[in-house]
Amino acid sequence: MGEVTIKDVEAKNKSVNEEIKVGNSRGRFRAFTGAREIRILFVVICVAIIMYLLSPTFLTRSNITAVAIGFATDAIIAIAMTIVLIGGGFDLSVGSVLAFGGVIVALLLNKGMAIFPAILVTLIAGALIGTISGLVITKLRVNALITTLGMMSIISSATLVVSGGYPLSNLPKEFLFLGQGFIGGIPVAVVIMAVLVLAGDFLLRRTRLLRLVYYVGSNPGAAALSGISVDRVIIATYIVSGLTAAFAGVIATSRLSAAFPMAGVGTEMRVISACVIGGCSLSGGEGTVIGSLLGVLLMALINNALVLLNVSIYWQGIVSGLILIAAVAFDMLSKKKRTA
Repeated sequence: MGEVTIKDVEAKNKSVNEEIKVGNSRGRFRAFTGAREIRILFVVICVAIIMYLLSPTFLTRSNITAVAIGFATDAIIAIAMTIVLIGGGFDLSVGSVLAFGGVIVALLLNKGMAIFPAILVTLIAGALIGTISGLVITKLRVNALITTLGMMSIISSATLVVSGGYPLSNLPKEFLFLGQGFIGGIPVAVVIMAVLVLAGDFLLRRTRLLRLVYYVGSNPGAAALSGISVDRVIIATYIVSGLTAAFAGVIATSRLSAAFPMAGVGTEMRVISACVIGGCSLSGGEGTVIGSLLGVLLMALINNALVLLNVSIYWQGIVSGLILIAAVAFDMLSKKKRTA
């Protein structure tokens, strides 16, 4: 029974890479994309064209740079969120961990710690938060939604306690290079994001360790019967999520020249929406890093479009919520269609 079920899981997971072809030019392009990713890319291009026609400033260098730097932070978090969602999990704490990571690194730098050790301590703190979430979910069997919602509240309050509720500034100029510097005309934050996206996509597609996440997310019972340590895989996904969110906080703090205790508000909804748009399923077992990246890009373009069109900032949350509902509804309808 275990063998048959795992074969079913394998068959399901093949849909993630069904468009991948290698050995010809078309295959090389699709090595990083699938049918859904191509559709999202088409939508992104259409949105960009429409916005250029409505607002010529949309494609100016300054606007593109601003969008790219802001988009990079969400994209970094989306890498880990993709892994969590594929594993059948859910993480609402990423926004609070982002703010916490920013405050911790700023606090350490203000106390005279060198940049690299300060970032390392921040990443360890993020990983510990993820470990706690993973242990509560797997060992205490608390629902992932409730666990990460609770962690979001705890970490948000801890961030306010540590910072006193005030922004932390006076950061070293060398540290600001991460979020404000350029390499060959490209923002450093975007370069870092691109490296992490390519690494995450490669590892998720090509390494057995991370492909176990697909098995666990598709059918945890069958994965356990096949000898996979389901709890360890789930805990690992939350460790990666916490670590990545903390690193995104480091980048955000560098970009803003200060750590703001409320910096991560709304991040979780934007990122989850983007991942679902990009092909991740809230029931687990599906998704790609490239798809989530395109989802983040689409969300960033839409938010930027609202700003350029002078739409009130209060409407952005409404639009994000509607997009999330539409994406989840589409996901559910697609599942029903496949199982019909």
